Amino acid sequence: MSEQGAEQRFGEYVVVRRDASSHVAELVLDRPKAMNAVSTEMARSISAACETLAADRDVRAVVLTSTHERAFCVGADLKERNSLTDAELVRQRPLARAAYTGVLDLPMPTVAAVHGFALGGGFELALACDLIVADGTAVVGLPEVSVGVIPGGGGTQLLPRRVGAARAAELIFSARRVEADEARDLGLVDVLVPAGEARAEGLALAGRIAVNSPVGLRAAKRALRLGHGLDLRAGLEIEDAAWRSVAFSGDRAEGVAAFNEKRRPEWPGE
Repeated sequence: MSEQGAEQRFGEYVVVRRDASSHVAELVLDRPKAMNAVSTEMARSISAACETLAADRDVRAVVLTSTHERAFCVGADLKERNSLTDAELVRQRPLARAAYTGVLDLPMPTVAAVHGFALGGGFELALACDLIVADGTAVVGLPEVSVGVIPGGGGTQLLPRRVGAARAAELIFSARRVEADEARDLGLVDVLVPAGEARAEGLALAGRIAVNSPVGLRAAKRALRLGHGLDLRAGLEIEDAAWRSVAFSGDRAEGVAAFNEKRRPEWPGE
């Protein structure tokens, strides 16, 4: 895959691992001493990692994981926030926001593998992914109003798109934490697996996705994202534009040929 090797570190707290055989990359949150609380430095690293992944045409799917045994990510670094002046907080805001939009804007399918606590900004990082796999230890929620702020990493917009406006309002206004079984029942997570298996299942799911056309995957994600919330006719125009972007691609030609020749496709990715 990338000439930069199988593992690449971005600052102290973020690692990208690439698997050339599966075309899956793992975006790893690695700030264990703070349960992956997102500091300014960590936000910069997430943004940089996402920028690199977005430009890597060999990566067909990304899995967001954590090295911490009891937490995916506990959200913003409130200890750091407490030390910031108002002016410093204003300057930090674009950096923090860029971390969440970096994950959200990745052009290939993304899977969050959640174990333990995924709270506040931690859950917003998961919500920025297309799919969320959680294990039985997962505890998710957006508790920001309990400390006098609101979800600011996309939560007020992403959560209602996932579970509906009323359910999102109840969860955000109550600031309550939701354990794994209820999270699955409410649609806060998509796949629930036994404790300790979130990462393995996330990588397996990404692997099943990544066998497909990289051109097709990116176009399908673009159509899903851009068409969401539009009226049907406008959404169908978005879909048609995405179809036209792949209909004459090398991947389309290879996919049809491989189907007719009863073999696995070797995607050119263009």
